[in-house]
Amino acid sequence: MERKTKIKFTDFECNLLINGMNEFRNMLLAEDLPTEDVNELLLKIIDKSGNRKW
Repeated sequence: MERKTKIKFTDFECNLLINGMNEFRNMLLAEDLPTEDVNELLLKIIDKSGNRKW
């Protein structure tokens, strides 16, 4: 069974998380490494963040 965890973030924390994950994704791309897992996580974070302005 898949375990799910819910975490609440402030707008600042959410922006920080998205920016950090995007920087990590860019590092992976620069080294020609797979980004599928990071992409999936980023999309989940962005989707769940609602109507926040980036």
